Amino acid sequence: MIEMKVAGIALDAVSRNPVILLRDASERRALPIFISNEQARSIIVALENEESVRPMTHDLFANILDDWDMTLDRVVIHSLKDNTFYAIMTIKQGEVTKELDSRPSDAISIALRMGAPIWVMEEVVADASIPVDREADEAEKEAFRDFVSNLSPSDFTQKGRSSNQ
Repeated sequence: MIEMKVAGIALDAVSRNPVILLRDASERRALPIFISNEQARSIIVALENEESVRPMTHDLFANILDDWDMTLDRVVIHSLKDNTFYAIMTIKQGEVTKELDSRPSDAISIALRMGAPIWVMEEVVADASIPVDREADEAEKEAFRDFVSNLSPSDFTQKGRSSNQ
């Protein structure tokens, strides 16, 4: 799993729909997830630490968890099927742990309010992420090609050990 942070909300240039962008720690990959306007607003409120006069739905959920001494341990975006992302929220109360199915946007909105980490499975990142730093990616690929081109069979033998050991 790869821990990711919310980089922000953007508008898709073609559809004009909001997209939440998650970024990995190296800031080399971004995971775009299309969301609704209402979901975008809720995430923006959490990102900007805005206080609303009355609790929004995600605030209410976070308040319930707090009042019942539950914590949101983490959010995991675990799969992508037919262009739909799937997530779970891991909630703990004492020694009891439960996993709740959730839309990623709802889970992210609540995670932001509760300070919980957001994780994404490697295969989801591989399937749906976009490169952020193409130059760094190319430099890394070139360095790897140089490394591989300079390898010889003797690089794979262990020195100081006989084959009978």
